Order: sequence, then C-alpha cells, then structure tokens
Amino acid sequence: MHPRNKHADGYDFAALTKSVPELAAFVRPGPSRRPTIDFADPAAVKALNRALLKVFYGVEHWDIPPGYLCPPVPGRADYIHAAADLLASTNGGDVPRGDAVRVLDVGVGANCIYPIIGRAEYGWRFTGSDIDEAALDCARKTIAANPALSGGVELRRQTAPSILKGLLEPGETFELTVCNPPFNASLEEARAGTKRKWENLNRAETKKNFGGQAAELWTPGGEAEFAWRMIAESAALGARVRWFTTLLAKAEHVPSALKALERVKPAETRVLELSHGRKKSRVVAWTFHARAR
Repeated sequence: MHPRNKHADGYDFAALTKSVPELAAFVRPGPSRRPTIDFADPAAVKALNRALLKVFYGVEHWDIPPGYLCPPVPGRADYIHAAADLLASTNGGDVPRGDAVRVLDVGVGANCIYPIIGRAEYGWRFTGSDIDEAALDCARKTIAANPALSGGVELRRQTAPSILKGLLEPGETFELTVCNPPFNASLEEARAGTKRKWENLNRAETKKNFGGQAAELWTPGGEAEFAWRMIAESAALGARVRWFTTLLAKAEHVPSALKALERVKPAETRVLELSHGRKKSRVVAWTFHARAR
C-alpha cells in the first residue's frame, strides 16, 4: 500500500469496535486466530466501513442503500494518495492541499468514498457526478450529516452515456479527475465475477454478497470502452483539467487505453500501479498541460 495509507497495518478491531459498537457483532477469529470479519457478508462490510470512516476520516454518519456498492476503504485511499503524488509531481514535489484544489469524481456513487477520503486527507474540494439519482440522494445525505464535508462537496447529475461532456460549467477548471468505472461489459459478466468471488471464499451459497447497482457494475464494453470514451471526451476539455485519471482493474486493458490516448495527443501519459496484497490495479493518467513535469 501507499506509505501514507492509514490502513497499511491492517485493522485494529479493538479500536474500531470501541468507536462503532455494532461492528462487534460481526468480528470473529480468523484462520490465524486474529480477529476478522466475514467479507462475504454485506452487513459486516458496511459496519467495518462505517467504523473505518469514523475513526480515520471523521465521518460520524455514513450509510448506503441495500444493494449499492460498498467499496474497500484501503484500496480507495491508495488511489487518492497516488493521485496526490501525481499532483505533487507538477507542484515542485509538494502535495497541494486545501479548497483551491478542485477534484472531479466521475461516478461518485452512493458511498461518496473519494470525496470523504480526499477531503479528510488533503482538504480538497470535490464535485461528484453520477447518472443515478438515488445514489446522489444518498451521497447528499452523507454530506449534509457531516460538517467536515458540507461546503466541500458538490454533486451533479450526469446524463448517460456522456461521461465528461457537458459536466463542467463555462470557464470551470479542475486539478484532477478520479474515476472508478464499471468493470464489467454485461450483467452476465458481473454475475460471473460474483460467482468467482464466492468460489474464492469457498462458499456454496448463492445469496448476494457483493453489492452494486447495474450502473456501478457494468457498462456496454466494460471498463475498456468506458476508458476509451472518457479519453475521447477529455480532449474537448483539454487543459481545463490538469490531470485526468481513471482506475483500470484489468492489466490487459491498459494497452488499449494508451493507444486511445495516442489519438488525442496528451502532453504526458502515466500509469500508476496500485497494490493491495495479492490484488493489483492501475490508474491511467494523462494531461494536456504542456509542462507537466
């Protein structure tokens, strides 16, 4: 994990359950007798997230509707820290902080996780977009219930299939975009992925354990086509955004994203590697600013 990631040493369940007592009902001994939870249980994962967000990011009230994506907080924090390093690379090596740093979260979701972490860690000001009005309503409730977020996070409804088109107001600029695109190309592919997760957890049951609405889990063409469309739309915005970034879960999609970037001719392109134990992902970043070093 990133050296600034607060979760690199694992979970201190004693401290977490002290802060959020409801988590205690889900804590049990793991294979090595160390405390853990059943990560296949959505209620347990939600309780863990609620505790992590309260203890580490000062969020007193956080919830998502049943069936919505409940993200792994440590992995999302890694993306934010990697993005901070990216901004530092064009800021004399110092991570820029505060409200002057405007970040566009493409697909903010009901969980509002990137604004929560980015606001707490660096004081950045976020604009979150989504095509799902119910997700935006949930995110609004989280923002309204937490003073640390109020005034620092704005939400906008986007119209599918646009990703960036029409999202920025006239003359508006951002330092950064973050994006966690739908990974799968179809509902069937999303279900197959869930089945594989069950098998990895040695589960035979068929209950729904990994949340996510259709727009969170799949899009025609999957994350590869989503990245192509985002790259194509970014060209129209050009230098109005200093760094565009998007997460890619599958390594085989990176070459096609880089080929798509060749067509729009950015000033610079980078691939940031993220690693969380056995799981690896990568962030593709590009800028149209002529001097990005």
